[in-house]
Amino acid sequence: LALSIEKHLATLDFSPERVIASYHGIPKSYFMKGDPYHCHCLKTSRLLEERLGWEKGRLMTTFQSRFGPEEWLQPYTDKTVEKLAEEGIRDIAVFNPGFVADCLETLEEIAGEAGEIFHEAGGRNFTHIPCLNDSEEGMMVIEAIVRRELSGWIEGL
Repeated sequence: LALSIEKHLATLDFSPERVIASYHGIPKSYFMKGDPYHCHCLKTSRLLEERLGWEKGRLMTTFQSRFGPEEWLQPYTDKTVEKLAEEGIRDIAVFNPGFVADCLETLEEIAGEAGEIFHEAGGRNFTHIPCLNDSEEGMMVIEAIVRRELSGWIEGL
């Protein structure tokens, strides 16, 4: 994950002031009942920030894909990108560490809608960092995990 982020950022002609790790949200009530998902997301972001050697605060954790009337985990990705632009942050990158492969929620909701929200609020440069399916290294990680987890279940792995 860190390598895919570094590789993507190296291709840009700008340096993002903030990088957002946007995780799929869950209703806040799940968290209040003890679901550890929120803690796992925060730990993943913290470890990633340390691995990348970034100053504290450059990497932000947000949550996307909420629906219905119930409150979901916050901060919300769409509201965060809007607020950053309104506060004068001009260049951001967003990635989805909870998604193994790009899909409607990463391509439409983040690369499309979140980018539009950021630009409409005054942001200048927005980039979406593709999921692991977009790189050979990412696919090697996925293959290794699948082989490990299926070991003993399917002959020949």
